[in-house]
Amino acid sequence: MLCGSVVYEKNLIEQYIKENGTEPSTGETLTDDDLLPIKSARIVRPRPPTLTSIPALLATFQNEWDNLALETYNIKEQLARTREELATALYQNDAAVRVIARLTRERDEARDSLSKIAVTGGAANGDDMVVDSVEALPEGLAAVVDETHQSLSKGRKKRPVPEGWVSAEEISEFESKTTNALPAPQTTSLGLEGSYAAVGGLAGEAAIYSVEADNVERTVPIGEPVTDTLWAGSKLFFATSQGSVKVFEAGSEIASLSEHAGPATGLSLHPCGNLLASVGTDKSIVFYDLESAKRVSRAYSNASLTSCAFHPDGHLFAAGTIGGEIQLYMSKTLEQAAVFKLGAPVQALTFSENGFMLAATAKGQTSVTIFDLRKEGDAAVSKVLETGGSVQSMSWDYTGQFLATGGASGLTVQQYSKASKQWSEPFRNSSPAVALRWGESGKKLVAVNGEGVVSVYGVKA
Repeated sequence: MLCGSVVYEKNLIEQYIKENGTEPSTGETLTDDDLLPIKSARIVRPRPPTLTSIPALLATFQNEWDNLALETYNIKEQLARTREELATALYQNDAAVRVIARLTRERDEARDSLSKIAVTGGAANGDDMVVDSVEALPEGLAAVVDETHQSLSKGRKKRPVPEGWVSAEEISEFESKTTNALPAPQTTSLGLEGSYAAVGGLAGEAAIYSVEADNVERTVPIGEPVTDTLWAGSKLFFATSQGSVKVFEAGSEIASLSEHAGPATGLSLHPCGNLLASVGTDKSIVFYDLESAKRVSRAYSNASLTSCAFHPDGHLFAAGTIGGEIQLYMSKTLEQAAVFKLGAPVQALTFSENGFMLAATAKGQTSVTIFDLRKEGDAAVSKVLETGGSVQSMSWDYTGQFLATGGASGLTVQQYSKASKQWSEPFRNSSPAVALRWGESGKKLVAVNGEGVVSVYGVKA
């Protein structure tokens, strides 16, 4: 019987179809109706004269057997050679894995040793900055930093408060609109983009929360304890206690950047949108090009770093140290431009959108210090705001009028009046928060506590 281009014995193929219902060689569905019988011609060509005698047939069978034996020998020889090649490849692979493991261990030991190096002396001009191994930005990215600075600084001076932006009167009437417990225990950080929030914690998972719908959209497995979270556009960034910076898009990890020898403690995105910064306990500042997902600049401080932020114009980068200093660097070269002192390990810092104010707080302190970037030394301290409780997180709104603070004792909103150059406190709440962010038009304030309970504050309905 004929099936496609394959010939089968009728009884065998019919039995196979009855048991399996498929074609043996292709696995496609087959029925008896698909079989075509083969009809031989009525006139059969006789055998050649050489195969009409028994001696001739025996000789033919002998030749066929010899060919079969030779083919079997060749196949066995090829099998033996393939086994030898496979064994060699496996030995080489095992050796390569061992070498990689040894090099990885040596690299980690070197990074650990580097993070423990103590600075024994300052620079000649009195700065304590570590100046070795400073990598400036490539020319292309440096040009982008300049262009961004010129564009944003020019428009910032005349930028009015957007129409419909929240007022102090509305903030004074803020109340908790929604409260939801998210699957992100031991919460450390919060990132907000539009009406969605990402909450990360030490359990190694992040929860994506819809502010408008008040529900958890999904959870994102990070695999490492999260120390900081940043959401910009379609990308999510997580700093981890194992020194990684993980980048997610559409729920999937698209990059994992491991440049820190210790925990990565802070993240910040340059206003150009293509330059990411991270700091860590290994005293390093690292800039990444998000297009190539590679390190493009690095420098080392004189102490472990706890937090960081880019200036709204992008030309300055601030890093807080465990020694109580806020170190300002030029973004293009990572040269130190200024140092402000808090006197205790820096907990959080944030630039105002007005371009000349920097808010910072130290671990355990109940106050927020406002620095004027146009001044130096002690004269740079413009205001010390008392919040009544330790501050763990801060967020300045887009207009530079309202500074939100959150800590174990609750939330506050501090208002700066440009006209009177005075500060006031339009809002205070006793709900604890480890992280907080302003929502769209300042109409909402999203905060999360250490247990993963997110609260959304807004104007009374």
